[in-house]
Amino acid sequence: MVNTRGGDIQTVRPRPLERHRMRMRLLDAVDKERRDADVLLTALQQAVAETHGLGGMVHLPGGGMSGILYLVADSGLPEAMTRPWLIIPARGAAPPSRAARDDIIAWQPELAPPDPVPGRDPAALWPSRVPAGIGHLAVPVPGGGRRRGALSVLFAPGDEPGAAERAFLNEVAAWMSVRLRASGILNPSPTLLRALERGPGAREASPWDEEREGRPWDAEGAPSLTYTWDLRSGELTCDRPVEEVLAGIDPEVMAGGIEAWAALIHPDDLPGAVTGFDMGIQLRGGFQDEYRIRRQDGTYLWIEARARTLTDEDGAPVKVIGTLRDSSETHTAAESVGQALRHMSDGFVSLDTDWRIGFLNQAAEKLFGAAGDVAGSLLWDIPALHAVPGLEERCKATAAEGRPAGFDVPGPDGTSWYHLRLVPVPEGLTLYLADTTERHLREAERAAAERAAAERAALVQRITRELAESVTAQDVMAAVADGVMTPLGATGLIMLGVAGDRLTVVGSRGYSEHFTRLLDGQWTVTDTATPVGDALRTRTTLFISSREEILERYAETETLVREGGKHAWAFLPLAVSGREIGAVVISFGRARVLDDDERTLLTALSGLIAQALERAGLYDEATTRARTLQRSLLPRALPELPEVTTAARYQSARQGADVGGDWYDVIPLSAARVALVIGDVMGHGMAEAATMGGLRTAVRTLSELELPPDEILGHLNDIVGDLGNDAFATCLYGVYDPVTRRLSYASAGQPPPAVAHPDGTVTFLPMTPDPPLGVAAPPFETRETLLPADSLLALYSDGLVESKDRDVTTGMSRLAELLSRSVQTASAPPADASGLDALCATLTSALLPAHGALVDDAVLLLARTHPLDAENVAEWPLPEDPTAAGRARELVRGQLARWDLADEDLITTTELVVSELVGNVVRHACGPTRLRMLRSRALICEVSDASLTTPHIRHTSATDEGGRGLQLISALCRRWGTRHTRTGKSIWTEQPLPAPSG
Repeated sequence: MVNTRGGDIQTVRPRPLERHRMRMRLLDAVDKERRDADVLLTALQQAVAETHGLGGMVHLPGGGMSGILYLVADSGLPEAMTRPWLIIPARGAAPPSRAARDDIIAWQPELAPPDPVPGRDPAALWPSRVPAGIGHLAVPVPGGGRRRGALSVLFAPGDEPGAAERAFLNEVAAWMSVRLRASGILNPSPTLLRALERGPGAREASPWDEEREGRPWDAEGAPSLTYTWDLRSGELTCDRPVEEVLAGIDPEVMAGGIEAWAALIHPDDLPGAVTGFDMGIQLRGGFQDEYRIRRQDGTYLWIEARARTLTDEDGAPVKVIGTLRDSSETHTAAESVGQALRHMSDGFVSLDTDWRIGFLNQAAEKLFGAAGDVAGSLLWDIPALHAVPGLEERCKATAAEGRPAGFDVPGPDGTSWYHLRLVPVPEGLTLYLADTTERHLREAERAAAERAAAERAALVQRITRELAESVTAQDVMAAVADGVMTPLGATGLIMLGVAGDRLTVVGSRGYSEHFTRLLDGQWTVTDTATPVGDALRTRTTLFISSREEILERYAETETLVREGGKHAWAFLPLAVSGREIGAVVISFGRARVLDDDERTLLTALSGLIAQALERAGLYDEATTRARTLQRSLLPRALPELPEVTTAARYQSARQGADVGGDWYDVIPLSAARVALVIGDVMGHGMAEAATMGGLRTAVRTLSELELPPDEILGHLNDIVGDLGNDAFATCLYGVYDPVTRRLSYASAGQPPPAVAHPDGTVTFLPMTPDPPLGVAAPPFETRETLLPADSLLALYSDGLVESKDRDVTTGMSRLAELLSRSVQTASAPPADASGLDALCATLTSALLPAHGALVDDAVLLLARTHPLDAENVAEWPLPEDPTAAGRARELVRGQLARWDLADEDLITTTELVVSELVGNVVRHACGPTRLRMLRSRALICEVSDASLTTPHIRHTSATDEGGRGLQLISALCRRWGTRHTRTGKSIWTEQPLPAPSG
C-alpha cells in the first residue's frame, strides 16, 4: 500500500490479519489441475513465509501401515535435517505425531529427533550440527472427518509463534485438507497403502494368501468391476458397464470375449497376464496380476485384476470369476515410493525368504560396489559384506525372532562406519544402512579425550597419593620419577634442594654419577643465567624443547648440556610459602615440544612436589633429632664383664619424630654381681621418651644403693604414679650373682625371661603376674632361680613376641624354639660378645615382621652367665676382738700370694684397706665378722658383720683422733660401698688388678 501524505511517498505494510487473508486468497488461486505435490509445497511455502519460520514439513498417514506418518513435502530445510523425518510414528512424542493424533497444536521449544519406527532410528540419522533452541510447532491436517496428518514449521531460537501465526497455520492446514480430499490422497486405496508400506520389490499378497489367512480375496473400499468368464462358451460378462470403472476403455470390449480383452493388454504385459491366467486355471485356485490396457485414445491404464477358478463336481474348471479396478493411482504411488527409496541417501535392501536380494537402491549399490547385477544374489555372497562379522547369523536370528535389530558395522573401505538395521517383514527381510562415520568419529574423539583426561586424572591422583605417603626426600624423588617419567616418555630426572644459596642434588634418574657430582652445587638460587634460577625467580615452569634453544637463552649451560646428553627439558620451580626449596628437572632424550595438557600437568605437579619435599625436610630434621635422643637414652655400649656376656637389639615401631619408650641396661654391682634391666613405657613420643630416660636413671641410682629388686620396683612405681593417671610402664629387674649362680628378679608387667640351658632345653622363669608400674600396688615379689653355668638368659619386651598376626603365647613358643635351635647347633658357647650379637640379629630377624609392619617397639637383651670359680673365692671368719685386724692382714697376704698377686704395692694397700674395715667393725659394730675376697673384674674385699649401721665418710678436724678411715679407703680403692644382707651388712671395696706380666 502507498500513502501520499504531504507530497512524500510512504510504503504502508499491511497488518498481519490482512496479510494472512491475502495469502489465503493466493492459495485459493492455485490451479485446480496442479499436482498434489505442487499443492502441498505451495501451501507449505506460504505458511513458512508468513510465520517467518526457518522451514517446514507436511506429514500424511500411511493408511494400511498402522500408526505411520510419511513426509510428503518439505521447504527450506537441508536434506540432512529432513532425513530423520521421512517416516515417524503416529503415537510418538514429536509435535507432528501429537498434532495428528490428539487434534491439538503441538509446540516443542527444542528440536529433537522423532521416536523410532521399525527399520529406522532417527537418532542415528540426526545431523551433528543442529543449532540449539530451534522451536517446532505442528498443527493438525484434517481429513475424512478425523485428523490424519500434520503441518509443522521450525522457528529460530526464542521466536515462539503467537496466536495469530497459529491461527494462520490452522487455516493453511484446513485449505490443504480440502484440496487433497478432492484428489483422494487422504483416503488412498488399500493397494496404494500396501505399496507405501512394503515399498518396491515386495511381493503382493495373492488370493491364496488371503484365503489361508481367512480374509476375502476381493478388495473392498474401491470401485471395482466384477466379471465372469465361462470357460466352456468363452462368454465374458460383467456386473456393470466397464466404462464406469475403467474410464476410457471401449464399452463393447466385453462383448468381444476374452480375445477382445487380451487385444487391449499392453504387449509387454501380455505374456505375464496370460501365464497368470493359465496357472490359476490349471491349479484350480486364485490368481492376480497388474497390467496395462489400452484406452480408446491410445493411452494405457493400469488395472489390478484378481480372479479365482470355479470347478464342477468332477473338479474340472468351468468358470473364472474376478474383479477389475483402476490401479493407475496405486501404481503411480508405488513408483513414487520406489523412486524415493531408490534415491534416498541411506542404503536400502530388500531380501526374500531365500535371503536373495530383491531390490537395492543407489546408496546400497554404491556401498556394495556393484550395480543392479547383484539382484537375485545371496546377501552374504556380496564381497563388500564379507567383512561384516556374523551377518548371516544375525539376519536369520532376526527373522526367527520377528523383531527388528540393529548394530554398527565397519564400511568396506575400513575407515567408515554404518548402522545396519534389520527389519523382518512377511516377504523376507529389509535392511537399512545409515552412514554413521561422522558420529563414530565424534564418539572416538570424545572417547579419546575422555580417556586422556581420565588417564591424566588417574596419574595426578596416583602421584598425589604417593607424594602424600612419602616421608623422606628420597621417597619424594622416587614418587616423582616413577609417576612422571614413563607417562611423559622422559629419560632423565633430577631433584635439587636448596642448601644456603646453592642447589644440591637430592636424587636423580637417568644420569651418571659423574654428571650429578658435576651439577651438585653448580647453580645458585639467584643466578638468572641458568634455567633453574630463572624458573625460581619467576615461579613459572620453564619448558625448553631443544639444545639450540637452551644454548641460545643460557649460554653458560653448555658444559652441563653436553655432559648430560639430553635434548629437551622441563624446569619445575619448587616453592612453599614464598620460599624457594628446590627444583625438579625433567629431561628427554630427543628434541620435543610438550603439549598444553602435559604442561598443565607438570605445572600442577610442581606445587604438590614442593609441599611433599617441604614435609620431607621437616621429617628428616625431626628424625635426626629423634634418633639423637634415642641414642642418648639407650646404652651406647654394654659393659664388658667377666660375669656375663651381653648383647642387645632395639627396633622402633615407628620412623620419624616418634621415639620409643622401651629400654634395657646392664649395670655392674658390688661383689661381681650384675643387674639386668628391661622396661617399656607405654606409648610413643617425646613425653614417653622423657619418662623412659627418667626411669632408666632412677634404676641406675637405686642400684647403686644396693637395694633388692622388689624395693627398686616399688620406688619406680612411686615415680610413675606421680606422673599422672595416663603414665604406665613395665619393668623387669634382675641381679645375677656369679658366686652363687643365682638370679634374683622381680617384674612389673614384663613377660617372663627365657633361659636356654647348655643342653638346649629352654624354660621361662616363673613370675608373679604383677601389673605395670603406675597401677601396681606394692610390695612386689622377688624370686630366685639357680642358673647352670653358661646359661643363656633372654630378656625381651612384648613387642618382640606379639604382633597383629601372632599372640604372646605363640611368640614365646617361637622364641623358645629359636633359642633351643641356636644352642643345639652351636659347637661351643661364643667366647665374646660378637657371637652373641649375631644371635641377637638372627632372633630379631626371625621374630619381627618386615620393616614398616612392626606395631610396637621391640627389645631383646641376651646375657650368657659365667659363674665365678671356687678358686677365685676365699672367705674366713674373724675373731671379735682387736686381734681380728692382724688376722685379716695375714689372710690377705697369704691369699694374694696364692693368686699370684704378690705385688708389694697391692699387698700393702689391701692389708691397709682390710685392716681399716675390720677395725671399724670391731670398734663400731657387733656380731660375727667375716672376711671374703673375690678375684673377678677387680680385687674385691668384703667385711661383714651383724650390725645394720651404715658407715659414712665425714669431714674431720685437725685435732680429731678418728674418722679418717673411710677417707683412706676411698682414696686407696676404685669403688667402695655398703650392702645390706639378710644377717646384717657388708662393706666392700674394689681395687684394680695389676696388668698381667709380659
